[in-house]
Amino acid sequence: LLSPSLAPLKSVLSPSLGFSLQTLAAPVFQFLRQSLHISEEQFMNTLCSEENYLQFISNSKSKADFFITHDKRFFLKTQSRREVKFLLNKLQPYVSHLDKFPHSLLVLFHHDLTDVFNVLQKYFIVMQSVFFPDERIDVRYDMKGCEVGRWTDPGTRETQVIKVLKDNNFQGQHISLGAEKDWFLEQVRADTEFLQSLNVLDYSLLLAQQPLHHDELERKHSLHLPAPGNPGEIPLQEFRAHHRRLLPVCENAVHVLDGPQQRYFVGIIDVFTVYGLKKRLEHLWKTLRFRGRDFSTVSPRKYAPRFCRWIRARTD
Repeated sequence: LLSPSLAPLKSVLSPSLGFSLQTLAAPVFQFLRQSLHISEEQFMNTLCSEENYLQFISNSKSKADFFITHDKRFFLKTQSRREVKFLLNKLQPYVSHLDKFPHSLLVLFHHDLTDVFNVLQKYFIVMQSVFFPDERIDVRYDMKGCEVGRWTDPGTRETQVIKVLKDNNFQGQHISLGAEKDWFLEQVRADTEFLQSLNVLDYSLLLAQQPLHHDELERKHSLHLPAPGNPGEIPLQEFRAHHRRLLPVCENAVHVLDGPQQRYFVGIIDVFTVYGLKKRLEHLWKTLRFRGRDFSTVSPRKYAPRFCRWIRARTD
């Protein structure tokens, strides 16, 4: 595994406009992209395309700005300095976890950028979009496994605004995976156990769904991706040891799970919230205000198993 290099690689994109971009821990993110067979040419052509970025209007309580590349393949999010420092400090265990679980549900980070404009500095993280490709997606959810503040007005279908619904909107529904159920629940357990070890909370399960179409059913038999640099088959023993699964033959396959009738796009996001003093005080305040109700701000040792229980109860 690569050790994170925290020295930025500076690339001045437009000196005449007075700004530059710096890539942080470039070798590590390049390694992660290669593990998904994303070439540097493909990545940079998408990131630096002359096409306009799409702005994503989020109903998240965070103050972050969100952007999507023109092809909707990559997602950019502004980060605080604290979040950047946390990610860089945890890159080694993050990469180790992905090495152990190549088909992890954790969102895949591809780039960490610093945008320097005169004296103003902003940080961006570039992530794989869980909801890619999105042409056939019917509905999207962001779920934390609790109830307080977890409802979004779905509005009407006539609106052009894409709504991301929440836990309470999912009431009475299930993730119907059939044969993939056991793999999915075990991977959720492994990923949340890892996040608990990082002392983080408030992460979400992103979930989108669509009916399986005829062309997707024809390609239903799945193939696993070969290991980077090894075009051959992965030995069965290694396949099982790393909790791999058969991936559908489609784009963004690591985030796609096919059930008997539905295709699901699944990923765990927002993994930067540390359970520090601020969150401990917030937990105390919410305990008094929402007595007897489930809210998101609980300790990681409670958040992870509750998250797993919530998903398990709604998966068949």
